[in-house]
Amino acid sequence: MSRDPHDPPTTQRTILSDGPRPASPRSACVVVIHGEGLGRRADIDTARVRVGRSQEADLHIPHNSVSRLHCELWRDGDTYRVRDLGATNTTRVNDAPVSETVLADGDHITLGESILKFISHRSVEARYHEEIYQLATHDALTEMYNRRHFIETVEKEIARAMRHQRALTMCIIDVDLFKPINDRYGHISGDQVLKQIAGLVRRHVRNDDAAARIGGEEFAVLLPECGPEAAYGFAERLREAVETVVFRPGGQPQRITVSIGIAALTPERDTVSRMMAAADAALYRAKSEGRNRVCIEH
Repeated sequence: MSRDPHDPPTTQRTILSDGPRPASPRSACVVVIHGEGLGRRADIDTARVRVGRSQEADLHIPHNSVSRLHCELWRDGDTYRVRDLGATNTTRVNDAPVSETVLADGDHITLGESILKFISHRSVEARYHEEIYQLATHDALTEMYNRRHFIETVEKEIARAMRHQRALTMCIIDVDLFKPINDRYGHISGDQVLKQIAGLVRRHVRNDDAAARIGGEEFAVLLPECGPEAAYGFAERLREAVETVVFRPGGQPQRITVSIGIAALTPERDTVSRMMAAADAALYRAKSEGRNRVCIEH
């Protein structure tokens, strides 16, 4: 894609030490990063950790897409393993269905509509805190920025663009007729569609662009150093890329399209809310004119 470049006294005490304490062994853990139970953590050692919607599960995920006892995790020597327990929605590791497998650091374990992340014992505390930050700033399903972090980024970029008199443009992208896909094939298949579209968005943005999932089937991209005409070229290429992909929700080939609204920073459109409202208005026009198109709010 070709676009614009863009003190009081204290008393001292001596405390006698018994010497250094031996390091306590650390367990690995899983953290719920998407769906019910978001942010919950379960440590894993030799005792098996059962995950499911039953109150008897060690990690309780109260959602109908999760079986009563969905899977179990445990330490096996120097490795960690996961085993499916005959769940209705088969346990998946990095999107591949499994009956039993060894886990690697960072693996995603999908149980129905919930996703767990495995963190190895070698880095568990640091990685756990990183994961909490990731949860605060990213959408776990698509691994894009979430709405809150996107808005914070837009605020900073508006201030920078106005200070240096630079172009700044926003695109809002909505998946056309997404509700019937969820209704017909289920939310798990719908989630797979959203992940595919997020992947297409990431492949089309530049390093300095900010891409986010800001709603159920709605995405946004902020394009610094980019005017509306160049943003239109980007949006058209993205729209065409989505249109040419054969999606397979529920295993059935399906043509899916997106509509895109564009709005640029102007003296009258100089806040996050005004830019988003203008891009939303353009998106509404794209929908009302037949979907699968790009519109600019001038």
